Amino acid sequence: MRLSTLSRTTLAVVTGAILLVVYLPLLVVLVNSFSTSTSLTWPPPGFTLEWWVKAFESEGARQAVATSVLVACASTVVALLLGTLISFALQRFSFFGRETVSLLVILPIALPGIITGIALNNFFRTIAGVPLSIWTVIIAHATFCIVTVFNNVIARLRRMGTSLEEASADLGAGVWTTFRLVTFPQLRSALLAGGLLAFALSFDEIIVTTFTAGSGVTTLPIFILDNMFRPNQAPIVAVIAVVLVVVSVVPIYLAQRLSGSEQTRH
Repeated sequence: MRLSTLSRTTLAVVTGAILLVVYLPLLVVLVNSFSTSTSLTWPPPGFTLEWWVKAFESEGARQAVATSVLVACASTVVALLLGTLISFALQRFSFFGRETVSLLVILPIALPGIITGIALNNFFRTIAGVPLSIWTVIIAHATFCIVTVFNNVIARLRRMGTSLEEASADLGAGVWTTFRLVTFPQLRSALLAGGLLAFALSFDEIIVTTFTAGSGVTTLPIFILDNMFRPNQAPIVAVIAVVLVVVSVVPIYLAQRLSGSEQTRH
C-alpha cells in the first residue's frame, strides 16, 4: 500500500508526538538523577553523582533489589514450567473445554492488576489461610507470567507442527529422546523469550505485589513508592527508577531480538 506525502508526514508527526509523550518523562527522570536539587526541581540547578553513590550504598535499596530479583527468578521458573506444559496440552491434544481453558490461562494478563491483587489477597488470607509472605508474591506473579510463556510457546508449537517428532518416533527414538533432540531445540528461543518477558513483568510489578506481600517483603517498586515523598529521598528514587527502567528494558529487547530472528529464519 502506498501512502501520499501528506499521509506519511501526518503519520510521522503523530508517531513522533506519541513517542515524545512516552519517553520524555523517562528522560526527565534520568536527568533528575544527576541533579543537585533534593526536590527534583526543573531545570536542575546543577549536576552531581552524589545520589548515584548514595543509592548504591543504601542497604534498603540493595535488599529491595535482591528481593525483586528473587521473586522475578522464582516466578519465571514457575511460569516456564506451567506455561510450557499448558501449551503442549492445549496444542497437541483435543478435549472438551479446550478453548475455555485457553481463555482462562490468558485472562490474568488482561485483568486490571488491582482486581488480581484483591482476589489473591482474599484467597490467601480467607480461603487458604496462608500468611502473606514472599511466597505469596511469587505465586501471584506467576499467575500473569505464565501468560507470556504460554503465548510464546504455543505460537512456536503451531509453527513447528509434528512431522519431525513423528519422524523421530518412526526411527525408534523414545519420548524423552525426541523431546531432548528434536522438540526442545526448536522451542529453546521461544522459552528464552517468554522467560525474559516474564522476568521483566515480575521485576517491576507493584499493584499485585502490594496486595500479596507481607509486612517484611519490600520489592524495588514498593521501595520506590515508600520513599518517593520522603525528605531528600527523591533523587535517590530517581536513580533507582533509572536502574529499574534499564533492568526492565534489557530483557524485553533481548526477547524481541530472539522473536525477530526466529521469524526471519522461518
